[in-house]
Amino acid sequence: MVTVEEKLDELTRQGELFEQVEDHAVRCYACGHRCLIREGRRGVCKVRFNLGGVLRVPWGYVAGLQVDPIEKKPFYHMLSGGDALSFGMLGCDFHCGYCQNWLSSQTLRDPESGSSSRHIRRITPKELVDYGVRGGAEVVASTYNEPLITSEWAVAIFKVAKAAGMKCVYISNGNATPEVLDFLQPFLTAYKIDLKTMQDKQYRQLGGVLEHVLDSIQRAHDLGLWVEVVTLVVPGFNDSTEELMDAARFIRSVSQNIPWHVSAFHPDYKMTDPPRTSVETLQRAAEIGQEAGLRYVYAGNIAGRLSEYEHTYCHKCRKLLVERYGYVILSYHLTAKGNCPQCNTKIPGIWTDRPDQVRLGGPGFPRLVR
Repeated sequence: MVTVEEKLDELTRQGELFEQVEDHAVRCYACGHRCLIREGRRGVCKVRFNLGGVLRVPWGYVAGLQVDPIEKKPFYHMLSGGDALSFGMLGCDFHCGYCQNWLSSQTLRDPESGSSSRHIRRITPKELVDYGVRGGAEVVASTYNEPLITSEWAVAIFKVAKAAGMKCVYISNGNATPEVLDFLQPFLTAYKIDLKTMQDKQYRQLGGVLEHVLDSIQRAHDLGLWVEVVTLVVPGFNDSTEELMDAARFIRSVSQNIPWHVSAFHPDYKMTDPPRTSVETLQRAAEIGQEAGLRYVYAGNIAGRLSEYEHTYCHKCRKLLVERYGYVILSYHLTAKGNCPQCNTKIPGIWTDRPDQVRLGGPGFPRLVR
């Protein structure tokens, strides 16, 4: 019987994000761990490994593939109302106890996740992009597992996607290196980064380093990528006023225009003790973001409960620009140039030049007519 490890090892090719060092070892720099991988061994992610002094990396398959609303990623300042072709592979360089996608992310690390291999589907970059085109997607998103560890495969897809007129994005934990960001920059338009905590001790419990994530937010912004940041607010883990203020102030130090999504936690995987995040806690987090000087703060995973923090407003005149209910766009008022129609202020983000074509309504809602 073929094991999950054998199945995944077959779906690999030589990587690009590494260097050879002494004694047939390799140094991988796809993520911030910068693993030194001896011959016959694996990196922290478990899916990048050294075979004969060469780094082998995931290639030629997906374990998740579907068309989603772009708001679901979440991107709120990128082609609102559009769809993203979301694809993912298996593996991760973190081991977060509350991971909602743990069946995909913890493959080869947690035996309970072995069933994820049933979803493996061989595919070529062209087949994948064609699927997105047929589905009407404007964006291709590498997501579900951690995309940094499968960056060579993502770039192969992004090259085809860009040629088809699509934009490309990463949904990532942000544990990047300057090398991998430089590798991705020619193809990426936007980068969503999770800022999980402002305590390095807490980050190390999840398998990461706080400094790496903060550096990635700064560098992605400096490279000209559109950046949005998400903090899952977990009771008793990262929900203190002081820590939330530290997060907001850091984002503000990079740019007041970076949208900050504070999202509600629900018990999952190995973290089942904390209660769900209350609406009151999310409202406090959102107010902290505004107090820190962030222009765009959103509350997620509680559709309709804090509507003020679901919508996009002009930061200058407070005109309602994008009205949302969860992932659904109820009304859209930006101009074709991405400006506020009331005061003509340019709204940071990547907006459609065909506002009359923005899809309004969605499943469970009547189709809205302009």
